[in-house]
Amino acid sequence: MLFTPPRKFLLSPYSKSSRIIVMGSKNFLLLKSPVAPATYACLHSLHDNSSSSSSYSLRTLIFDSYTRKCSRLFAYRKQMQLSYQRANGYSFTPYAAMPIPRPISDVESLEKQFVDDKKLMILKQKLQEIGIDGSSCMPGQYNGLVCPSCKGGESNEKSLSLHVDEDGGAAVWTCFRAKCGWKGATRAFAGVNSTYSTMNKTKTKQPIRTITEESLGLEPLCSELLAYFAERMISGETLRRNAVMQKRTGDQIAIAFTYQRNGELVSCKYRDINKKFWQEANTEKVFYGLDDIKEASDVIIVEGEMDKLTMEEAGFKNCVSVPDGAPPKVSAKEVPAEEKDTKYQYLWNCKAYTEKASRIILATDADPPGQALAEELARRLGRERCWRIKWPKKNDTEYFKDANEVLMYMGPDALKEVIENAELYPIRGLFNFRDYFDEINDYYHQSLGFELGVSTGWRALNELYNVVPGELTIVTGVPNSGKSEWIDALLVNLNHSVGWKFALCSMENRVREHGRKLLEKHIKKPFFDVRYGERVERISTEELEQGKKWLSDSFSLIRCENDCLPSINWVLELARIAVLRHGVNGLVIDPYNELDHQRPPNQTETEYVSQMLTKVKRFAQHHSCHVWFVAHPRQLHNWIGGPPNMYDISGSAHFINKCDNGIVIHRNRDPDAGPVDLVQVCVRKVRNKVIGTIGDAYLSYNRVTGEYSDIDVTGLLSKHKRGP
Repeated sequence: MLFTPPRKFLLSPYSKSSRIIVMGSKNFLLLKSPVAPATYACLHSLHDNSSSSSSYSLRTLIFDSYTRKCSRLFAYRKQMQLSYQRANGYSFTPYAAMPIPRPISDVESLEKQFVDDKKLMILKQKLQEIGIDGSSCMPGQYNGLVCPSCKGGESNEKSLSLHVDEDGGAAVWTCFRAKCGWKGATRAFAGVNSTYSTMNKTKTKQPIRTITEESLGLEPLCSELLAYFAERMISGETLRRNAVMQKRTGDQIAIAFTYQRNGELVSCKYRDINKKFWQEANTEKVFYGLDDIKEASDVIIVEGEMDKLTMEEAGFKNCVSVPDGAPPKVSAKEVPAEEKDTKYQYLWNCKAYTEKASRIILATDADPPGQALAEELARRLGRERCWRIKWPKKNDTEYFKDANEVLMYMGPDALKEVIENAELYPIRGLFNFRDYFDEINDYYHQSLGFELGVSTGWRALNELYNVVPGELTIVTGVPNSGKSEWIDALLVNLNHSVGWKFALCSMENRVREHGRKLLEKHIKKPFFDVRYGERVERISTEELEQGKKWLSDSFSLIRCENDCLPSINWVLELARIAVLRHGVNGLVIDPYNELDHQRPPNQTETEYVSQMLTKVKRFAQHHSCHVWFVAHPRQLHNWIGGPPNMYDISGSAHFINKCDNGIVIHRNRDPDAGPVDLVQVCVRKVRNKVIGTIGDAYLSYNRVTGEYSDIDVTGLLSKHKRGP
């Protein structure tokens, strides 16, 4: 980067001076490029460069004209080569690799940017203490080294990037191996003023201690502690086999649970009379009782050392205990890598033992932390080979907490039975019929409600179609056949008979018109007394007020008030809220073609319809909400007036393939074929034979009130054929 300082160079082309003074603003002199290091320009006289008197010491000085203070930033005795020449008699040479002064605050002087040899020496000593060899590292540069944490992996790569600050007072490092990722920072002096606001503490991994019973001062259990264990049904033989000892500290005696691997003491955990626990520092983390599962195919894992001893009293020696207790809750994060899984490092240290087991029984405590521990263990050991314990009831409201409670209150045989009846650990999405036995029993005894479906309110349909919560019914029919009217009448009947509430997503109806239709069916009177209702008494003011309250209590409206078309996801989300907030039992989506059906370019309409109907069915099942979905048939060519088929629905055959029930509503338009108020309800699909079957039913439509009623269709049709 060629600079042009805002001051003139105070040097004549014919000067014999060996020094050049450059003047410029402070901001310019301290400028640092945000993209790449700035390039210094070393200016010197043409005459100096060509002169034979090379004994002169060429120096470049930068002069700060604001502070009027001269600071030597860089001094070079080496003769510099010319890179560029100009007509004014001067030349410059760029040095991109030269160290760049960083921006500093007003309270810091320029001298602080230079390497402090004392700081650098102390910093390198600190780095050496944690295993980083910084002897060859240069300040202000990134240096590639072998990571002392992961040793560069199998390839011994230099994966550690170390950067030492320009003044040699601080360093930061990061290992870029995915399995390591070790990072940190340190500085030479803890209390020095620095532009760093915070610094990470350097963590060092302490070596594993070698311990013995003698070095820890352990001794056999005294009679008082033997009596303590006896109260908890733990025998002296079990205590001796598991090398349970004690440790005296002044007047206090603590129980010592010795952790062993291959018969050698590797750690020790203590418990005092106040149930306070602590462990020997810098010892290996392993299971308590590890040697007991060395070749075991079945392994029992409990939450505490006392429970491990308890299991042995019930005849189970193939049991181990976790060393660190239970977490307060299950972590929401993914299971970390082995090197970073510090909380459960004992699992990885004992992997050679647990990986041989084909069945692992998790007998953790019944409280929430105990269940959280079971989940954390299952995540790491593999749910597919884990089983869990269901502790028996202590009374009507409480369960036993752990194995020792069961042993003390119910005895070893009861504890043995509990372990032998361990259940498969649940895996999301994988179940057994036994998980649903209670529900099957309720279904058999019809105690769930509506197991056989709810009657539509019309006798003609009782054997064909009944409404069951959690199902999807597709309703179709040619235009103006009364599909929406029939569904409205069905909703009114269900509300009157069992008090169901509904969410209505009816895009073809204005709210006031839809309200009128529902009120007419509910009150059984016309809304107006003109045209269609001029010969019948209309709804009174008092009936209107009562009807409005009924509408408010029974129906929720899902409407898109802007110009955008609603998507199926938007409708289902609002329906979910209506279920939770208002307790609706049914959802009407009317019609399909009024929804927004944008789909990816690589997705066919058939694939889209299949995916959409799957979402609707899952919503219905999950919220136990019956869904009626109105879909129009495609344009019918050569139509002769009969009811369409479910496969005639526009879009995809999945409408009939995926629905639970398929219904075609058809109204007679030919006076010669029968009464024009005759409505044919064609049940074309019923998945559940308990609630109906395929067949046709006939209803009479009252145009004044919008009601549908049962009729003697056989007599009506025969009378129509005979004529008056």
